[in-house]
Amino acid sequence: MSQKIASPKGKLGILMPGMGAVSTTFMAGVHAIRKGLGAPIGSLTQLGAIRLGKRTDNRSPKISDFVPLAGLDQLVFGGWDIFEDNAYESAMNASVLEPTLLAKIKPQLQKIKPMPAVFDKRYVRLIDGPNVKSKGNLMDKAEALMDDIKTFRKANACDRLVMIWTGSTEVFHKPAKVHQTMESFEQALVANDPNIAPSQVYAYAALMSGVPFANGAPNLTHDVPALLNLARDRELPVCGKDFKTGQTLMKTLIAPGLKARMLGCSGWFSTNILGNRDGEVLEDPGSFKSKEETKLSVLDTILQPQLYPMLYKDLYHAVRINYYPPRGDAKEGWDNIDIFGWLGYPMQIKIDFLCRDSILAAPIVLDLVLFLDLAQRAGMKGIQEWLSFYFKAPMTAPGLYAEHDIFIQLMKLKNTLRWMRGEDLITHLGLEYYD
Repeated sequence: MSQKIASPKGKLGILMPGMGAVSTTFMAGVHAIRKGLGAPIGSLTQLGAIRLGKRTDNRSPKISDFVPLAGLDQLVFGGWDIFEDNAYESAMNASVLEPTLLAKIKPQLQKIKPMPAVFDKRYVRLIDGPNVKSKGNLMDKAEALMDDIKTFRKANACDRLVMIWTGSTEVFHKPAKVHQTMESFEQALVANDPNIAPSQVYAYAALMSGVPFANGAPNLTHDVPALLNLARDRELPVCGKDFKTGQTLMKTLIAPGLKARMLGCSGWFSTNILGNRDGEVLEDPGSFKSKEETKLSVLDTILQPQLYPMLYKDLYHAVRINYYPPRGDAKEGWDNIDIFGWLGYPMQIKIDFLCRDSILAAPIVLDLVLFLDLAQRAGMKGIQEWLSFYFKAPMTAPGLYAEHDIFIQLMKLKNTLRWMRGEDLITHLGLEYYD
């Protein structure tokens, strides 16, 4: 039986805390695609196909034809930022997209002006801005965000909303007592408890407003019991965390191949140079610690050293990020991988990935908001592990380890779509062709 999925009719509002390089590249890209000025390359929802039934059935529709997704012409955009620049000015400052392209969509981007943000310099130490909510305690600020959401919904005649965190990486912190129950969390908001991060205020405001929430950064945000229970109680889908874009994308492609061939790995040294605002924020050791945790978690889960101690038990894995302003958004990731094969003979793999951080992140934002909206219309609630494909540190149910192998993640995503539409799940066993 297929899931009952409500129609995606009407406008879908996309709300983004953080209107920097990633969010403006996403918004500008959608407007450019609408005008025929570019293609949605990198987006599974726009370009991907899905096989149905046997290989001999020759049924492989586009995902956008298979499940009812909102169209790009239905999307409207809004957000918050500590700087007052509109989306056009912010995109120009980010210098990701060419000014000649931005000029063609300037009127649309100029209309998108950031609402004053909830900000706490203790959580993002190396930047500051004037466009912030300053009145009241954290509960007052959460209620102000809820008012913003309500006003945006009405002003843009939105039928549905999705919120996705595209802001800076907050400093690393662990769940505290205040994060365990909704009662303790709300008391902490009223008390201005320092354990409540700004991203958690946004997640609370979104969920209280009936809005699905995704986290694109490695912050501790809605991955705490109080907010996860709130999402389930409100029957809202959530997912996260930390967009899988450059270097970690490469790791989730290469590490499964090494393990599949039972090739050993003794060391994996990764370093990055990055010059955008994200790179500047990550100069702070606290923010870097949040990013490091998600980057380091990938290899251990994929390679499973507890199962293959001869191959991976003593793997040395290091990650470095260096702020280098001349690079801008054109991030460069270097990897040195020391592997060994037959009889223990050593070999090496060298990777120099000259990527564009926001160009890789923008289609992830698009897919996530469309899939989260689909999940809500299908009555799915709580953690959406089938969206792990897009994250460095996928959220899971308590007690489950996260699956990082990108090929297993893609199979899980597509099988979830097949399940939604009542199609057979594909196991790739293939014995039926030879009986």
